[in-house]
Formats: sequence, C-alpha cells, structure tokens
Amino acid sequence: MKTQDVRTYTEQRLRRLQTLPDNQRRAELAKLRRGVGHRPGELPELWGSFLLGMPEGFQGNNGPTAAEWAVYLALTLYAVHQQGNDRPMNCPGNTLGRAVRQLAERNAGKDWEESSVLRRFNALATAEEITEISHHLRGMVQLLSAAKDGAIPLDYPQLAVDLYELQCTDPRYTQIPANVRLRWGQDLYRETKNASSEEEEKEN
Repeated sequence: MKTQDVRTYTEQRLRRLQTLPDNQRRAELAKLRRGVGHRPGELPELWGSFLLGMPEGFQGNNGPTAAEWAVYLALTLYAVHQQGNDRPMNCPGNTLGRAVRQLAERNAGKDWEESSVLRRFNALATAEEITEISHHLRGMVQLLSAAKDGAIPLDYPQLAVDLYELQCTDPRYTQIPANVRLRWGQDLYRETKNASSEEEEKEN
C-alpha cells in the first residue's frame, strides 16, 4: 500500500498550487477544472498538473492506476471547490464525513438526518466503480462549495487517500474499502460540540 505516499504527493501538489502567483494559480485551477469528467491522462494539457514529480511506483502500463485516479480526482475536484472562494478549500482534518455533516446541519438544522444531502452521500458511499464514485463526489463537492453561509472546505490529501483505498482489489485486503466507508460514517455521526451546546450544558 502506498497510502502515505498518496497523501504526501497530494499535499505537495496543493502546496505548489497555493504558492503560485495569483494569475498563474487561477490559470492552473481553470485547467484542472477542465479535467473533471475525464480519465487521468486523457487531456495532455493536464499531464504536468498531476504527473510532475509523481512517484514512479504510482504509475502503471495498463491504464490509470488507483494512485493516479486518487490524485487526479483530488486535484480536479479541489479546483472545482476553490472556484469563486477566496479562502482555501483544502482544510486538514475536515474529512468528507465531517463536511457532509456540516452541510446537512446547515440545510436542515436539528433534523439533519432527514437532509437530502445524506441520500446523496449514501449514493456516493455505495458506489463501487471509480468513475461512478467520481460522478457522485463531484456533485457533493459542488454542494459543499455552494453551501449557504459560505463554502465548506475538505481535507483533500485525506480524500485522495480514501479514493486510493476504495479501489483496493487485493483479496488479502478486502476490508480496506469497507474501512473507508466505516470511517465516513463515523465522521458523519461523531458529535462535535458547538457554542450553543456548551451554553446549554452550563445552564443545566
């Protein structure tokens, strides 16, 4: 497994993007957005955006590898998420499950479990083929970007790791994709204290 390498390489690419001069960064993000809906490697103009400096172990000879898919999706979806947002949409620790919980709570308050967002998240979590996963994930990122009261960021290096592990087909590690989905569910239902709940505790 190259899990830590996937995280590290994705972090490096995001850092490079964030340190570019404004005009260059906007151009690079626009280019990455054009890659959404395409397979890694389909658009020659994007080769440098996700392959430059990529560890050789990520690359295969028979179509995109799991690592190439993971990095490519993380970078192109980050570019979609960042569009129109001034603050960085990559936020360490704000995993997919946590971000979806925030979105559901904004949409439906205390009835967040009834939010239509969860139905879409369930469709994403039960998708098995990477192109189907990428389709549902694109819709989720667009919802996070357009959230009321401001866009909700994501931990993109962690997302790349999740996407990499979801594609594991090694019969010795059949539990790995299931573990990713369990982690999403745990993060979704993990209680996080906010200011109002702390105030209620003080009053009681």
